[in-house]
Amino acid sequence: AAPGAALSVVLHWVFSSSDLEEAAGAGDVGASVLGGFTFILGFLIVFRSQQAYARWWEGGTLLQQLRGEWFNAFSNVLAFCNTSADRQDEVLFFENQLIRLVSLLYGSALRQVSEMSDNTFEFICIDDFDVESLEFLRDAHDR
Repeated sequence: AAPGAALSVVLHWVFSSSDLEEAAGAGDVGASVLGGFTFILGFLIVFRSQQAYARWWEGGTLLQQLRGEWFNAFSNVLAFCNTSADRQDEVLFFENQLIRLVSLLYGSALRQVSEMSDNTFEFICIDDFDVESLEFLRDAHDR
């Protein structure tokens, strides 16, 4: 940026100290062309920035909406679990397994839309899943 600024200062000094400005025709026409160019460039930068920000905000909103809808679905499934005392161990196992599956689901969704170089996410205790199922999930082309 420094060489361009220095060249601009030198050219401005040369044009303003001599009659080259009138001979080259760089008077009012040059200023109006530069003003038009600056306006169009500024308009395009602002327009593109607004579009990018709107897309970013929409993506964040959709991710939050997805998380909320999955949370509602998870809550509804838990609300209808059996409450009898004789099946309490089975229900507890089911609820814990469901928590882990929803954690995997949300992590997989985030990994799908993530553009980070290290897109590893934390999951809730996936140690209880069998190794074959985890390998299948890891190798699936459409995660």
